[in-house]
Amino acid sequence: MRSPSTAGTGRERSAVAYTAHRIARHVRWARTEGIGRLIEEDRLDPRERIATAAAKWRWRRRHGVVPGGGMPVYVVGLQRSGTNMLLRGLDAAPEVEVHNENDRRLFHRFRLRPDDVLLGVLAASRHAVVLVKPLCDSHRVDELLDLPGSTGGRAVWVVRDVDDRARSEVSKFGDSNLQALRRIADGEADGDWQAQRLDAQTLAVVRSFDYATMTADTAAALFWYVRNSLFFGLGLDARPDVLLLSYDRLVADPEGTMRRLCDFIGFPYRPELCAHVERRATHQRRPLDIDPRVRELCDAMTARLDAAMDEHVVRERVRGEGAR
Repeated sequence: MRSPSTAGTGRERSAVAYTAHRIARHVRWARTEGIGRLIEEDRLDPRERIATAAAKWRWRRRHGVVPGGGMPVYVVGLQRSGTNMLLRGLDAAPEVEVHNENDRRLFHRFRLRPDDVLLGVLAASRHAVVLVKPLCDSHRVDELLDLPGSTGGRAVWVVRDVDDRARSEVSKFGDSNLQALRRIADGEADGDWQAQRLDAQTLAVVRSFDYATMTADTAAALFWYVRNSLFFGLGLDARPDVLLLSYDRLVADPEGTMRRLCDFIGFPYRPELCAHVERRATHQRRPLDIDPRVRELCDAMTARLDAAMDEHVVRERVRGEGAR
């Protein structure tokens, strides 16, 4: 057994290595995507952050709800799916309290801290909406919605075109999805978030590939399939408190998509919530050159997700007409 001092030294080395890894990753991304994109992505402009914090403080003083009276909203799905763009407008709204993965009070290395910490944050908030983005804990979203002691919340599962998401993933994180899938296939990922709550069929799919020859692009696409399969595997498609939202539909129709989100969480829509979203068509670049079997899996999942979104839209329209 290691002595306490040795264990402490190991933890310190791990922390240093983790910090160095994050810095190196940010440097690489700044080189490939540009420093301006990095500042916007991680909201590093202090002027913007100070102005937002001041607006929220003023709102709490004048209109704050009773502590714990706000609506918890969990934004989940897969990394590089456009969640930062979705949250940017809402984060600027003074009524909304946002907890991103870099919030050390609620997250440790992008994973949620114990549930009692989350419940404490929710109970202390005086904002109308408390947005939490636990992407690495997306496999727990059903449990988070049903936490004892938590008021009825909502969850938004965000999905993005597989090729565009894979390009962004490889640009920022390199072959991290390839490494994760290899660990899952080798049975070495028991404690990894990437391996949590995968059903037997999905695990069989993961184990059927050769990761010694797989490219980073193919792995990113396969990981997209694996992670989005949880939306159906956890029964989230049948839950009225979970909304499936498309990044691609957001950039094609910012106002319509943001209105749909606001209706879902009971938040008043206003144009500034999506003013930062540049309306554009996606999928303009050539599809990635990925393994044909992975392409087939992803095409089938895309069709399934699109069908689920269309079904949600129809249900919402019927429900809205019935409320009139």
